[in-house]
Amino acid sequence: MQPVNPPDWAETDGPRFVTRPAHRQWLLGQANNLLDFFQPNLINAAGGFYSLDDTGQPIPPKSGQSGVERQLHDTTRFVHCFTIAKLLGRPSADDVIDHGMAFLWDRHRDEKNGGYFWGVDDVSPSNPAKQAYGHAFVLLAGASAKIAGHPDADRLLGDVTEVLHTRFWDTKAGATSEEYTADWQAISDYRGQNSNMHLTESLMAAYEATDDQMYLDMAESIAGLIIDRHAREQGWRVAEHFDANWQVDLNYVGDPMFRPAGTTPGHALEWSRLLIQLWELGKRRNDWVPDAARNLFRNAVETGWAGDTGGFYYTLGWDDVPDQTDRFWWPCAEGIAAASVLGSLDDDPFHEDWYRRIWQFSDTHIIDHHNGGWFPELSGDLRPVNRVFRGKPDLYHALQACLIPLLPSTGSITRGLSQNASLF
Repeated sequence: MQPVNPPDWAETDGPRFVTRPAHRQWLLGQANNLLDFFQPNLINAAGGFYSLDDTGQPIPPKSGQSGVERQLHDTTRFVHCFTIAKLLGRPSADDVIDHGMAFLWDRHRDEKNGGYFWGVDDVSPSNPAKQAYGHAFVLLAGASAKIAGHPDADRLLGDVTEVLHTRFWDTKAGATSEEYTADWQAISDYRGQNSNMHLTESLMAAYEATDDQMYLDMAESIAGLIIDRHAREQGWRVAEHFDANWQVDLNYVGDPMFRPAGTTPGHALEWSRLLIQLWELGKRRNDWVPDAARNLFRNAVETGWAGDTGGFYYTLGWDDVPDQTDRFWWPCAEGIAAASVLGSLDDDPFHEDWYRRIWQFSDTHIIDHHNGGWFPELSGDLRPVNRVFRGKPDLYHALQACLIPLLPSTGSITRGLSQNASLF
């Protein structure tokens, strides 16, 4: 595919958007709109949180279920997001954080075998698998809660750190293994970058919360394997799927939500942003990181952006031909965050052009200006659809897209807010 450049109307004029007070006020307004959409009906009185439909109402349980299933990544992400809300000064955020932290410890945590169940309902584990992806977000929830001073943060951080070390971490590979049964029998030999990418994010947050160098060393190890080795070898395409020996599996076909075939441009965008944070936290000692971040971003926008209608294709084949052509919200969210962070490194207008272009598409097509929240999924002709997702499933990606541009690129949102970084 030929490189796609922003049209003339999007070319950089004047100072960067993120330096303009009016744009910064708009970003904070969008963040508060998201929190206003999710908070009123989020808390499930039986514990945990509801998934919300298109209008922000709780999605009822399926027939025969003992209450709705609460999945680990949802519970933990809401704890993280409402920790951010607390740091933004929203007084009622404490209620959401307390509710989520209690549910993590009392219901998701496996008191018998250790670790955290992927899914639980009102009565018991509905999916007792132990997934690295979910445990990465437990670490993020604990780290965020600690930065906000939650009294239960230390026990959660200590518990999940021990589980990660004793059950998931592959010292030889310098990365995490993937999935186990409730009693820690390996489900498969599959190794995945998605869980490792989010663990990198969470390890950096844990380092910020504790100053324990171990967390940062683990994050740098994962980045070296997934990006400096494999993405570099693949022409700055992020390989998603691996065998037990960490060899790329080009033919893997799995779950369309968490393990789609081919490459996922959104993950290259996500990594490009995470790499800069990692570089800054590591006192810029890894010289390969900035160019890798730039290369990941450039390749993702040049191959993954739909030049005719806009938006990022969800997946591409290894020949860069679009595979799943629906446009998801989260690659746009990650593209916005990455463009803003990369734009802080140098004066190249390329990243500012893309920052504006992705926001223009998102504001026009993804933000639901009528009901609130963001549409998770658009068809090729940009109509909201529900093929993979139901309702409004996400606060995490969208909220971070609104706030990362407001804060220094030297750390996470929680770190920036806790250090009283100026939003205006």
